[in-house]
Amino acid sequence: MAVIYLAGGCFWGIQGYFDKLNGVCNSIVGYANTLIANPSYELVCTGRSGAVEALKLEYESHILSLEEIVGRFLSIIDPCALNFQGNDVGSQYRNGIYFVNQSDEHIIKDCLRAWEEAHQARAVTEILPLQNFYPAEAYHQKYLQKHPQGYCHIDIDLALKPYKV
Repeated sequence: MAVIYLAGGCFWGIQGYFDKLNGVCNSIVGYANTLIANPSYELVCTGRSGAVEALKLEYESHILSLEEIVGRFLSIIDPCALNFQGNDVGSQYRNGIYFVNQSDEHIIKDCLRAWEEAHQARAVTEILPLQNFYPAEAYHQKYLQKHPQGYCHIDIDLALKPYKV
């Protein structure tokens, strides 16, 4: 099983989207690369923690490749948006991909370069090693499964459509 961390605005939508994909084993929303251990949602919202709302995605790489994950991720967020996605504004909503395996870095960077070339745009997506990750409060976990009409800037049903490179 492989793991990658994805941040693209509110973590509810990222989790809702990726949970629909074959090959995903587990997902947890939380706070990544924070300056303060185990921050609360309220603290993260102040911007003082430096945390980003992120999804810890555990997946079977023989079923779902990292290239497909990154490609799908870039297709559901705005990689050019600095510190916001949809109606979500603040540094905690910046977009990024955080890796634990150094060998993933070049794959992620290659995918981002390909996206930039295809869209003739400059992405602001962070690509960094994961420093830390703390699970969010229980009410955030699988939020859109529990509240199907909840706010989301992502059309999570796009996960059901065939993926095109």
